[in-house]
Amino acid sequence: MQTVTLNKWKEPTMGTSSASLVAWSVLALCAAEAALAQSGPLSEPADRSMSQLGLILRPVVEVEQELYSYRPAKNGAGPMWCFGNTCIVRLGDEVLVSGIRTLSDHVPLNNVRWMLLRCDAAGKAAEVANGGDSHEREPCPITCFDDGRVFLSTNPNSCKPDQRDGPAQPQVLEFAAANPSARPSSLLPKWNRDLVFHGHTYRSFAADGPRHEMILFYNTAYDKTYWSFRDSQGRWSAQGEIDFPWGKEYDKPQPVRVCYPTVQLRDRAVYYCGVSDIVEPYQAWRAYKKQLTGQDWDYDFRRLLFTWSDDITTGKFHPWVEIASRDKTCGWLFPCDLWVAPDKAVHLLWAERAIDTRLREKFFPTARQSIALNYAVVREGKVVLRKPVLQLDEGQHSDLPGRGRFHVTPDGRLFVLYFASAAVSPTSGARVPQNRLVEVLRDGAFGEPIGVPLKRPLETFFVAGVRGGSAPSDLIDLLGESEATLRYCRIRLR
Repeated sequence: MQTVTLNKWKEPTMGTSSASLVAWSVLALCAAEAALAQSGPLSEPADRSMSQLGLILRPVVEVEQELYSYRPAKNGAGPMWCFGNTCIVRLGDEVLVSGIRTLSDHVPLNNVRWMLLRCDAAGKAAEVANGGDSHEREPCPITCFDDGRVFLSTNPNSCKPDQRDGPAQPQVLEFAAANPSARPSSLLPKWNRDLVFHGHTYRSFAADGPRHEMILFYNTAYDKTYWSFRDSQGRWSAQGEIDFPWGKEYDKPQPVRVCYPTVQLRDRAVYYCGVSDIVEPYQAWRAYKKQLTGQDWDYDFRRLLFTWSDDITTGKFHPWVEIASRDKTCGWLFPCDLWVAPDKAVHLLWAERAIDTRLREKFFPTARQSIALNYAVVREGKVVLRKPVLQLDEGQHSDLPGRGRFHVTPDGRLFVLYFASAAVSPTSGARVPQNRLVEVLRDGAFGEPIGVPLKRPLETFFVAGVRGGSAPSDLIDLLGESEATLRYCRIRLR
């Protein structure tokens, strides 16, 4: 059994990028406080016995395989940077993965090239296509249709190898899952106005696999996001933009840029949930943080914001809804996943930390720390259920939650696959990293969490899920990172 000791994390330094701050926040989440310790029950017991709920599905690890290693590009992104998207899809027996290679002859920012990998039944990967002489900054999200088509969202940049950035051209490349080595078709999205694209995209790419439709979002500005919808006839038939919510409560009112969203397209309805990503808006906090870190800026990830369109072809979105906030105590939130049920209930999953302890003594001395993987159900813009999958409160001796993803089976059962650090003893700082699976029951209760016996548990991972066009399945396909190596895992529910 592998154990890890969590030491106090290092604060970010001058010049830390927004993406690096996201990574730092994850480390801070997992390191937390020394006061947040040791083991306890995995979750509250379900309201009904499992015998009343039918068959208990248990995870069986069939494949756990290294796919490729990478050299850090030092451009603020990495293979897992497109958090709200996915880089793995399944079509029948075909599993395809989007990866990146760092280009040694290019300077950051646009110094990686995409590649497409095909995994065989044993999980071994072969590179079947790549970006050739193209280069860009970010990993490329992937989606698919149930007719065998696979789509890769790319953002090739026109800058020279010794240039930091330049104009970019968003593209969607179409492959055939049965023959992914064949030259792909290039689909150029249409937009509602002339836009200048560059290396940073914060883009979101989602597909309705059964309807053969897709949507692409690009955050090219701080006040809105732009989108383009491609219908089942192969036309980019609707385009538009969403104004970001207005932060009137800030010292200087401003738009609240929403980034790293989880997006689902279902029957032409679009659901969009992301996190605030702006420079610290409160001057007193910003000044104090500068004393601590020496940097003039620090990004906030504190408000979980949601909007939706009943029919994307109308171009209309509902007003923004704030699902959760830690804005009063300088906490941290990050979206993990979203799933829309057949009855249009929107299931949300996010990671949450209550406070920034660096500021507690000076600004909110009575606030208590808590760290949670949270779950909610939203209907017509209203939160009707909210509860933690796993939560650790200050002073407790229990397990530390990480991030998670939803998984849906063909018979409509919903599961949360998540990472946790299990406490070993009340006195040592050691923890055992684990992946766990828990069912979300029909009444909103959780089943009993079950450990997933991976040799190397994955802290962050993508799944081949319905938001990317993959069909519901009794197989869970995972793509995750461990020590600069991307790993593929196939888990069967039995």
